[in-house]
Amino acid sequence: MSGFATALIFLVATVIAVPMFKRLKLGAILGYLVAGLIIGPQVMDWVNDSQTILHVAELGVVLLLFVIGLELEPQKLWRMRNHIVLTGGLQLSTCAALITLILHFTLGFSFIASLIIGLSLALSSTAFAVQLMSEHKILKSPPGQQGFAILLMQDLAVIPILILVESYSVTQNVDAPQWWVSLGAVVGVLVVGRYLTNPFLRLISSYGSAEVMTSAALLIVIATALGMQAAGLSMGMGAFIAGILLANSSFRHQLETEIEPFKGLLLGLFFMAIGMNLDLSLFISEPLFIICASLCLVLLKTLLIFAILKGTKQLTTDAMRVGLMLSQGGEFAFVVMQQSTANGILPANVSAEVTLIVGISMALTAPLVILHSLWFTSRNCPAVYDSKSDTSEPQVLIAGFGRFGQLSARILAANDIPFTALDKDAKHIEFVKKFGNKVFYGDASRLDLLVTAGLGHAKILLIAVDGEDDCIKIAELARLHFPHVRIIARARNRMTVTRYAELGVELYVREMFASGLEAAELVLKELGVTAEQAKHMVDIFAEHNRTLLAKTFKQQMNIEQLIESSRQGREELQTLFTKDKQSLVKDN
Repeated sequence: MSGFATALIFLVATVIAVPMFKRLKLGAILGYLVAGLIIGPQVMDWVNDSQTILHVAELGVVLLLFVIGLELEPQKLWRMRNHIVLTGGLQLSTCAALITLILHFTLGFSFIASLIIGLSLALSSTAFAVQLMSEHKILKSPPGQQGFAILLMQDLAVIPILILVESYSVTQNVDAPQWWVSLGAVVGVLVVGRYLTNPFLRLISSYGSAEVMTSAALLIVIATALGMQAAGLSMGMGAFIAGILLANSSFRHQLETEIEPFKGLLLGLFFMAIGMNLDLSLFISEPLFIICASLCLVLLKTLLIFAILKGTKQLTTDAMRVGLMLSQGGEFAFVVMQQSTANGILPANVSAEVTLIVGISMALTAPLVILHSLWFTSRNCPAVYDSKSDTSEPQVLIAGFGRFGQLSARILAANDIPFTALDKDAKHIEFVKKFGNKVFYGDASRLDLLVTAGLGHAKILLIAVDGEDDCIKIAELARLHFPHVRIIARARNRMTVTRYAELGVELYVREMFASGLEAAELVLKELGVTAEQAKHMVDIFAEHNRTLLAKTFKQQMNIEQLIESSRQGREELQTLFTKDKQSLVKDN
């Protein structure tokens, strides 16, 4: 079968299976697994070169680890250190220890094999669990934040687990680099990431196009991954470290936006390749064992997480709900099993059994969460909603951080109101950041970057970019995709205000209007007009101008009508000034 025909089958399977499973609230990951199972050699046999596809799709895991690293900001980790170390560490160590002991003493596995399987099954699916917590609106609540801390701890544990797998490999490579080469590679990544990556990205942003920026993002990930692999370490470890080093970079949102489409496609391909490699004959021959093991895994993790959260004085309902949401096996179990088999630590049939158990546990999670919610709702149990604001997701997003945007930002910062700002001038960003501002590189007129920057969680969008067309485009995107967000927009002139009105943007600031009025008032004072009279004259003009502008909106005037309206407006304004002057003379 040609490469194009294979690609067509994958695309068709994706667009059918993933929306269907998401509609059923079973998650995209399970949709990919089932799609791969159906098109693979076990069922339809439309695609049978699963191993080659799996090797290509492993790049998706590398990109996933890079994006996870980007999201692990040192400040966020430090703020949540107690939850991560205590709650997350207790869950991971206890769950892994229990599974390891059961496998070693009950089923007779070697200690190393039991430990690797135990660590793999102790991991939950971050994408799966976060999606469930968001849908049920508990992610930002205290129990949801503790569940998120557990997931962060698991993400941090992935790299040590992969290193453990490599260290116990029984298929040692005689040409493997010496330990000091591996250590030097890690130091090299740290140095390059700390001192060279940001200047490199600034150079690209100044002289390259959007396509070059995408290429640069992929270059950083792939070059780091291959460099670490050449040094005898994991490709994922290199990408993960690079992501953490860039977590505080001004380019973080831009990098995440550029990587996201490739990560999503390749990660989907990875899960489909895993589905193609699922051994249905193993399930048919041992259905009772596989199903019981999956149920036991879900039960064990649910009860363990429930006990931990209850120990932190969470409500019973909340603790059980979060426990169910984190009860499944995670996507990294697939990665660890695949590497363990390749390194000769686990037999292929054992790896296949673990993969099946993880897949079935994923299938069980969402229905159990739904049943739990329905059960407690029917008993008039109050639903859990977000009760705690997430300071890592500011409620104000400023698009454009020139002089106009900085004024609002300085007032917000002075009052301890967090905000996120986007600007596409890399040199300007580096200068502004010296004064403690949180500004990221990126073109705010791109929908994907607005999503990555967190506009979906914001309450207010301040559009402060220079270009009129960019302002209108940002307003269009925000009104269409984020209707709940209040927009305050910079307007260049009356025509810009008219275009905003057509979009339904009601709050705007005419950039020269207020300063022009202030200047006119000063001129009048210097000409001998009293301060009170000067202010009154300016107020008359401002109110008349606003009325005229509102009339323009209502009547939807063309250019000829606008010209005629402006002429009439001048005559009306002259009449107002004449009457006002006569009134003042009479009073005197």
